[in-house]
Amino acid sequence: MGRLEGKVAIITGAARGQGEAEARLFVAEGARVLLADIRDEEGEAVAADLGDAAAYVHLDVTDAAQWEAAVAHAEERFGPVSVLVNNAGILHFAPIDRTDPEDFERVLRVNVHGVFLGIRAVTPSMVRAGGGSIVNISSTAGLQGLPSLGAYVASKWAVRGLTKTAAMDLGPKGIRVNSVHPGGIDTPMVAGTPADAPFYKRLPVPRMGRPEEAARAVLFLASDESSYVTGAELAVDGGATCGDHAIMS
Repeated sequence: MGRLEGKVAIITGAARGQGEAEARLFVAEGARVLLADIRDEEGEAVAADLGDAAAYVHLDVTDAAQWEAAVAHAEERFGPVSVLVNNAGILHFAPIDRTDPEDFERVLRVNVHGVFLGIRAVTPSMVRAGGGSIVNISSTAGLQGLPSLGAYVASKWAVRGLTKTAAMDLGPKGIRVNSVHPGGIDTPMVAGTPADAPFYKRLPVPRMGRPEEAARAVLFLASDESSYVTGAELAVDGGATCGDHAIMS
């Protein structure tokens, strides 16, 4: 316990799923956490449950002004921000030839533009904190192609590349930037996907992942335990990106 003692974190998409799991784990490890989301009722409930070490703010990650307000709120409540988890994201299922341009742009605005705005907004605060760690949540879709997920795959590859450039740009400021690449995690985002689907049964770890398993990877990158890790990609996918056992069947 205490792996994040003294740190101030902002976590987007924190009202449920992986973001909620990260917020709960961060508080348990000593951080003070600003939960950010557009699901106000759920986010406020999680923050209230976590007590004085947590607060909630409404944040549309595509809005630069709301990002500036969120960082200011975190500083006023807890002090300069030392950890940012860019967790918020959306999915869109459609074959590439039947994906509307508007849907493609919407996914990129949330999943990529939102990450960019978060990095940009939090950097001055992290400089005031004496450095920090940014963890961008990509996906296995940022390591490979997936059918009917053209917009999502494009966005998550972009997050992967943005992470590496941000690590290079911000390293001299004492800020590390890494990406986490979850596979199938049992969250509301993938509600309706059977946990015993054949795909999961073929994995080296033959099941869906749990939100707290992804959260523990984020915790490592947020903490000083990863002080020499930046620009890295950490897959939390049960071995999904190792390859497909079915190729030999």
